[in-house]
Amino acid sequence: MKYRCTIDIHLPRERVITLFDDPANLKRWQPTLRSFEALDGKPGSVGARSKLTYKKGGREMVMTETITVRDLPERFAGTYAMDGVDNTVDNRFTAVDADTTRWDADVEFKFTNPLLTLLGWVVPGMFKKQTQEFMRLFKEFAESQTDEGMERTRMDR
Repeated sequence: MKYRCTIDIHLPRERVITLFDDPANLKRWQPTLRSFEALDGKPGSVGARSKLTYKKGGREMVMTETITVRDLPERFAGTYAMDGVDNTVDNRFTAVDADTTRWDADVEFKFTNPLLTLLGWVVPGMFKKQTQEFMRLFKEFAESQTDEGMERTRMDR
């Protein structure tokens, strides 16, 4: 299953990338994220692997992120593997103008669990809706960052 989600963020691309590229900010726009742990490689670089643990509806989900492309500010891509499903996300950031950035996320899910395969066929919109929601939450977080908020974010690291 493949799809694309797009959102415009009313900030310059450099500012969007600074916020997007900082793992300390993940919990600020992914409310179900419980932990982010570097496993192998230099965090943020191609080949680096990290463990992400999410909790949603009383259920814990653990996935392994492997960074496959790091060409910021234009592109950042990775694979995300967990029991029964592998997905790839190819993020692209385009400066629409000096104060607006377009974020396109091309997503592909490959299911190895028959039940998840069926779920993907029956309610494919559920996966796209979740991606779009994370993007919306990032937009809200990013646009709420004032210069003072950016300083607090740097100090939180």
